[in-house]
Amino acid sequence: MESKRELLELLLSNARESTADLARQTDLSESEVESLVAELESEGVVRGYQAVVDWHNIDDQHVQAEVELNVELDRETGYEEIARRIAKFPAVVSLRLISGDYDFAVDVEGESMHDVSNFISEQIAPIPEVTQTVTHFVMETYKERGIEFEDRDDDDRLSVSP
Repeated sequence: MESKRELLELLLSNARESTADLARQTDLSESEVESLVAELESEGVVRGYQAVVDWHNIDDQHVQAEVELNVELDRETGYEEIARRIAKFPAVVSLRLISGDYDFAVDVEGESMHDVSNFISEQIAPIPEVTQTVTHFVMETYKERGIEFEDRDDDDRLSVSP
């Protein structure tokens, strides 16, 4: 189990590392690494591999929002059923049932604030069990999935000294 955990940590930091590099870092053979990765994938532990994108460096429009959802359950409808309905939308990039003041945290992406707002008001809010939505648009991203976006412009505020 320790080898699996160590391999997962390495994949999280860089899923593009070669099998040889992963083997060297874990003191496993390349065939053991390949076998463990295949096992992790078949068990559903590793669900996919994705790039971390700094949308700020792309010319195209791209808007991200974090949406808080409150829902009201009844005898026939549970969190899982509501989550399945919400997760089917391509604009929904992550969906979590959470504790606290609201029930679901939803990350939504679109081409504009208008697109995201329309999606929430036309697709999410009309779901019968949804009682409240609160949308927070992401203005700047400094760290995503453990990767810091350090190459931002320097602070453009004027320094004031007494």
